[in-house]
Amino acid sequence: MSAEHSNNGGGWDLQEIQKIAERFADTPGGLMPLLHAVQERVGYVPSEAVPIIARTMNLSRAEVHGVISFYHDFKSAPQGRNVIRVCRAESCQAMGAVELASHIQRRLGIGFGQTSKDGAFTLEPVFCLGNCACSPAIVVGEDIYGRVSKERFDEIIARLNPGVGQS
Repeated sequence: MSAEHSNNGGGWDLQEIQKIAERFADTPGGLMPLLHAVQERVGYVPSEAVPIIARTMNLSRAEVHGVISFYHDFKSAPQGRNVIRVCRAESCQAMGAVELASHIQRRLGIGFGQTSKDGAFTLEPVFCLGNCACSPAIVVGEDIYGRVSKERFDEIIARLNPGVGQS
């Protein structure tokens, strides 16, 4: 296996991961900041990085993987250029989020936790955006949208990627 890998055009290599890991090797509780540093650099925590991180931090691979899989902010695969988060909390559900989520999945052709084949979109569930007064709510990238209907979602997506899911 080559030591060179890419992340949506941005190169990284295992030696770079090793250097990042070494910065945190003697830091008590350094695993979390190390994982954040890797994710900030690469965009996710590659599976190839887990053995390096484990060895450097004197942990088992299972321990490192457990932290990555437990915290939803850590990603183990590249994310789409546009990450869409759909609120799944009670207020949003009562105001149509279940139907909206079904529409979004059909429109993008992906389910929750998936990224579109073209790398344009990743769809994630969240369990409260704190925008309950404007349910149903979604986040696209860094922008929060409230009172999102199927039609409004289609308008938002059309601005980001014209032609997505056109019937």
